[in-house]
Amino acid sequence: MNRTLSFDGMNRLRAGVLGANDGIVSVAALIIGVAAANTSRSALLTTGLAALLAGAVSMGLGEYVSVATQRDAERPLVKTGEMRADQLVRPWSAASASAVAFTAGALLPLVAILTVPVAQRIPVTVAAVLVALTITGIGSAHLGATPWLRPTARILSGGAAAMAITYLVGYLAT
Repeated sequence: MNRTLSFDGMNRLRAGVLGANDGIVSVAALIIGVAAANTSRSALLTTGLAALLAGAVSMGLGEYVSVATQRDAERPLVKTGEMRADQLVRPWSAASASAVAFTAGALLPLVAILTVPVAQRIPVTVAAVLVALTITGIGSAHLGATPWLRPTARILSGGAAAMAITYLVGYLAT
């Protein structure tokens, strides 16, 4: 099936994949690092919620600023006819896609780590995150009409590395 995304569709896809990936990985890595050092459910909840809110706002604002800058650079191209007005990127579209996707991604590891017994928190969260990242990689490849293996491997290796590093930091801090 051959699909062609509009410029805005590609912009939202990029922002959404980035947001979901960052939400899943950054919140998972942070709470796994804390869980390696501290078994307190309230510490994990506080850490996870703070990471979710800070990350969603940061991703949304970052996307808005980045895409608005790109749009500013595109405007002269429209005036000279090198680009059409319907090809301009939409900053708010990218910002909302990124913030919503970050939030959705961040909820998964947070729910996983808070709903299982202490001894299973880290392994269950790691497994849930790896499944979510696999789905994100395959889904983004499907939406972009590209082969799934490379983007999935890229997302999985980055997420696994982030969780391993923060686990080690938390473990060594105890």
